[in-house]
Amino acid sequence: MTETKKRSKELEFALDIAYRAGDVALNYFRQGITATMKHDNTPVTAADKECERLVREAIASAFPDDAILGEEEGESGKNAASRRKWIIDPIDGTYNYARRIPIWSLLLAFEADGQIELGVVHAPAMGETFWAEKGGGAFCNGQPVHVSAIDSVQESMFVFGGPNRITGGALAGGLNRVIAATYRQRAFGDYLNFGFVFSGKAEAALETGVQPWDLAPMKIIAEEAGGRYSDLDGGTSIYKGSCLVSNGLVHNEILRLLLD
Repeated sequence: MTETKKRSKELEFALDIAYRAGDVALNYFRQGITATMKHDNTPVTAADKECERLVREAIASAFPDDAILGEEEGESGKNAASRRKWIIDPIDGTYNYARRIPIWSLLLAFEADGQIELGVVHAPAMGETFWAEKGGGAFCNGQPVHVSAIDSVQESMFVFGGPNRITGGALAGGLNRVIAATYRQRAFGDYLNFGFVFSGKAEAALETGVQPWDLAPMKIIAEEAGGRYSDLDGGTSIYKGSCLVSNGLVHNEILRLLLD
């Protein structure tokens, strides 16, 4: 099976600039790079800043009227109120990146009229690139991906992000209930959790305490892979700081366990 829908100019652009920025990041990664801490106590490197600048300049050239939201430089663009917005995380997993752990990725999404239309997750050190565009299916390295068909929570593999962000709040009890109910649990973190769900290797992934640039591409890829995305407030926003991504079949039961 191959892509049947013709790629939009936005998707062609997103893939091209993700590969270009990924090459820059990979060069730094191979050489070794030091992270410093930002005011919000998250790490940043020179590569984060250079890659975001590269992507921003490319967007400004190709789509000059579009707004841009990025982790390192915030929201900007010729028209920050535009109905079209690009959302960038130049290096998701900077802690891993600075410690030479290959689980990191460049995240890029395009939003129009409040809806995520496409997303790219490019993980050059892992040799994986996921992408999806609305109505076109989801792919990894050019091959279609689809969520699993497991419909039992008891048979499910459940993956999640930093436990410290979950157990320190109201979800602590819920996390314990999900762990007790599922067959297998792992905290790989970052893009890898989501990638496992996209490709049918896990049934659900929980992430909390994150930003819209961490979630934007994950939403569209999950949906186009046949799965489901929701925030933990009952909607589907990427702006609530949390999400559950699943194969759809175990979604409601895991949400109930988390939130009851």
